[in-house]
Amino acid sequence: QVQLVESGGGLVQAGGSLRLSCAASGRTFMTYAMGWFRQAPGKERVFVAAISFNGASINYADSVKGRFTISRDNAKNTVYLQMNSLKPEDTAVYLCAGDPRRYYRASTYATDYDYWGQGTQVTVSS
Repeated sequence: QVQLVESGGGLVQAGGSLRLSCAASGRTFMTYAMGWFRQAPGKERVFVAAISFNGASINYADSVKGRFTISRDNAKNTVYLQMNSLKPEDTAVYLCAGDPRRYYRASTYATDYDYWGQGTQVTVSS
């Protein structure tokens, strides 16, 4: 089992950048695929980006392609989400998630992920 803690959220102006981090406890982090999802008030949780256990497979939502970059450092048990050219519509709580079963994939489905962090708020002002 792994525990996930997100950090790096905050308030930023449109066009700005933020880097989110998700620190994982436990020695099994390197065997998990990891994903980032976001949830705006009153809306469903939606996929943002995902990365396989070794970084060989990466997926992005169309809405963030070219602006966001997911990466991981297995030595530090951490996955990152670099967010550039932020837009007001990126405002949401961002959650990281771990998938121990389909570790070789970068799943876009929230139901594939077994472990979730509490989330970090990202607010983009216009």
